[in-house]
Amino acid sequence: MSTNLTTLDNITYDELKEGDTATFTRTLTRDELVLFAAVSGDVNPLHLDADFAAGTLFKERIAHGMWSGSLISGALATVMPGPGTIYLEQSLAFRRPVRLGDTLSITLTVLRKEPRNRVVFECNIHNQRSEQVVTGEAKVIAPTEKLSVPRPSLPAISIAS
Repeated sequence: MSTNLTTLDNITYDELKEGDTATFTRTLTRDELVLFAAVSGDVNPLHLDADFAAGTLFKERIAHGMWSGSLISGALATVMPGPGTIYLEQSLAFRRPVRLGDTLSITLTVLRKEPRNRVVFECNIHNQRSEQVVTGEAKVIAPTEKLSVPRPSLPAISIAS
């Protein structure tokens, strides 16, 4: 599946087939870690304080589990099915920690289509070492109308040191 940098194109319920896959990739930066903490309210020092995290079993700061989970939302909303998707359910199992600088690949696979435009996806997230970090399933209402919309631009945001 190709990535268009200027538009977001969806895949309708009728176009989706069991076994279809799509991938979305994202790298965890320090800024994203801090911004996720600010947006979510989860300021656990395991995520934000290197000295505190050094004393844990992880020995360093790690990402919020839901940061990884939120990437599934991004994949569903922008890649497959894409614009017009309504997120209904999500199950997640966190298998390994995600560390600063890790690049995650989110793979969505259509498991089954259900009545009323519902689609269930298998969701797998692997890091750059091909280690599975998250697994789960998502259920959405897939769009029925074909859409191609301009990709919104986001402001560049960075956190002062």
